Amino acid sequence: MKIPKRLQPLVDEGMVDEVLYQLMSGKEAQVFVVRCGDQVRCAKVYKEAQKRSFKQAVQYQEGRKVRNSRRARAMSKKTRYGQKEQEDAWLNAEVDALYRLAEAGVRVPEPFGFVDGVLLMEMIADGEGKAAPRLDDITLTPEQARSYHGKVIADVVRMLSAGLIHGDLSEFNVLVDATGPVIIDLPQAVNAAGNNSAERMLERDVDNMRRYFGCFAPELLTTDYGKEIWALYEAGDLHPDSQLTGCFEHDTESANVDELLDVIEAAKEEEWERQERLRDAEDDD
Repeated sequence: MKIPKRLQPLVDEGMVDEVLYQLMSGKEAQVFVVRCGDQVRCAKVYKEAQKRSFKQAVQYQEGRKVRNSRRARAMSKKTRYGQKEQEDAWLNAEVDALYRLAEAGVRVPEPFGFVDGVLLMEMIADGEGKAAPRLDDITLTPEQARSYHGKVIADVVRMLSAGLIHGDLSEFNVLVDATGPVIIDLPQAVNAAGNNSAERMLERDVDNMRRYFGCFAPELLTTDYGKEIWALYEAGDLHPDSQLTGCFEHDTESANVDELLDVIEAAKEEEWERQERLRDAEDDD
């Protein structure tokens, strides 16, 4: 196919030998399948900020560390330079998260480089060597649902043990290869220790997985891994190989009305975003 303009620099530098086809186009990026020597990989081309529909919400960026103090000061301002630095930090977040999580043993695509807003990474393939389907695109047996749910929850634990929360985990950003689920799409990855919304985001990620896998294995709907994982994390007792029960003893004290209203509003926003993802997925098809 014709080489997209954004991929031309990678071809010129010899990082990509051939662009084979476009795999998908989403709200934040386009993904192309490319040939690099004798390897088939993916090139994720991030859309420009004004063309992306995913909001760089403050709740995702809170707690992210910026090594350069000048950059940090610029990002806090609304200048053109500050906005560019904020955009660069957003794009680099996924690259940093992939390296960090791969080292922690989480099943994510292996990154191979990031050039001018293009992430070159491993292509997750099915048993026939074709691009692996999303979790949302397959039908599971109860046994598969239980197995895959266990693997995803184990990866959530490894992620949090490495200090990160996905922040947007759902059946739309989990691929399934020959050995099981692989987590993708991490530009919004959350710094667990420095983000006031971290607990809620972790529980939302886990609840999304409970809801989806529970469609195939209903007994999973009665589990409460999110609160259990966070309680262990807060107590300093969470480890990559922590054994979980799926049970959690809830606080029976009177609810804080303001907090409850915040939760309700957050749930409404999350449902709106979920519906938007569904519409995007239908458009991709």
